[in-house]
Amino acid sequence: MGSFGNFAISFSVISVLSGCMTLYGFGLTTGGPAVMMWGWIAVGIMVMFVGAGLAEVTSAYPTSGALYFQAEQLGGRKWGWYTGWLNLLGLLGAIAGIDYGAAQFTGAWLNLQFGFEPSAGKTMVIYLIILALHATLNLFGVRLVSILNSISVWWHLAGVAVIVGALAFVPSHHQSPGFVFGEFVNDTGWSSPVYVTLIGLLLAQYTFSGYDASAHLSEETTNAQVSASRGIMRAIGWSWAAGFVLLAGLTFAIQDYAATRATATGVPPAQIFLDALGVAGAKALLLVVIIAQLFCGNAETAAASRMVFAFSRDGALPGSGLWRRVHSRTGTPRNAVWLAVGAAALLAVPSLYSPSAYAAITSINVIGITPSYALVIYLRIRHRRRFRPGPWNLGRWGVVVGTVAVVWVAFVTVLFCLPQTSPVSAETFNYAPIALIAVLSLAWLWWRAAGKRTYDVPAHGFGGSADRFDQEIV
Repeated sequence: MGSFGNFAISFSVISVLSGCMTLYGFGLTTGGPAVMMWGWIAVGIMVMFVGAGLAEVTSAYPTSGALYFQAEQLGGRKWGWYTGWLNLLGLLGAIAGIDYGAAQFTGAWLNLQFGFEPSAGKTMVIYLIILALHATLNLFGVRLVSILNSISVWWHLAGVAVIVGALAFVPSHHQSPGFVFGEFVNDTGWSSPVYVTLIGLLLAQYTFSGYDASAHLSEETTNAQVSASRGIMRAIGWSWAAGFVLLAGLTFAIQDYAATRATATGVPPAQIFLDALGVAGAKALLLVVIIAQLFCGNAETAAASRMVFAFSRDGALPGSGLWRRVHSRTGTPRNAVWLAVGAAALLAVPSLYSPSAYAAITSINVIGITPSYALVIYLRIRHRRRFRPGPWNLGRWGVVVGTVAVVWVAFVTVLFCLPQTSPVSAETFNYAPIALIAVLSLAWLWWRAAGKRTYDVPAHGFGGSADRFDQEIV
């Protein structure tokens, strides 16, 4: 893929029509409009620091392994090992968050079209169908993935424009700027407005993740040392602008706040569309959102499968010989694709009994993938004399930008391990820390059992990796 295709995959994975939409209901209760709008601005600024730090390291080490390979080169085998496991957890959490959100929106559309009741069990069935669809699309090779991602960029930009335009001009009533930028709502059960504001940042931080997809697809990108880094930064910048416009458009168009939160469709944006545009308009805009979410989930499946492939190629996963196999005709790691969607299916199982599970799924994405970004940036700072910048670099600002990025990631990682609803019960428990502990424990056990012997990252990311890639074609 070319430079635009590489940018397109990260832009598609960030997907403001996925992250902003699927967590909009969470935002309505956890801080309300004020936290959603100002939180989006603040988190976007901090993510630009993280993205710039990651882009600089990616320019120096453009490989499918991406973060774990970079960590291994800068810090040693154990750094690469644990960075890879964290990155993998985050990528799998991202597939689960994106595709389960798409299942919820599909259920809302079916509710408006056919009177479908979107129960937890029915939503899970839709979710599994979407996972199977994305697995199938990814079996056809990177060329199809690249084409779909390129279409996705224009679909997202046009979709945001259509949604915001319709919500701006059709309804006769709009909320005031004071409401959109100043209304604070707390229905979490926690009494501290500061705590609620902080956990309300999840909407923005979850949406702004997955831009490492540009790095994971770098071995399939021309001029990757520049294209992948630019892809990361452009994806963040365009998403920041589009997401702000989208959130503002939705919030200005709220007709009845309480009814929007308690909607029978299961997703508050659907109720906003319904109240503002009527049934026909709501169904049309929901289709725009659902298709965008399907593009997003497909791109994330591609990125996660490349991570599984690369990590297995270097002997890091149980059954690595199976997951690193590449199909002779398409060049696709088919087994890695199925492993990625299968693990994502398991992550969403708690949603069958817990109404808070979706927030936990999105938290898994944040506390898995974002620390893996920070570890790489931290090692670049710690070993700055060893680090040899690529053609895309921050020059003398690298250490300053990296330090800000690491501090921010440490903060949000702790933040999204905290309980989000009070009182804490089995139904409201944030199980994201459990998933984090489980993956780190598995990584530790597998390191001691086999990883020390089997994990072998090549000295550089081009010749060594390519040699083993050729050997595993089946």
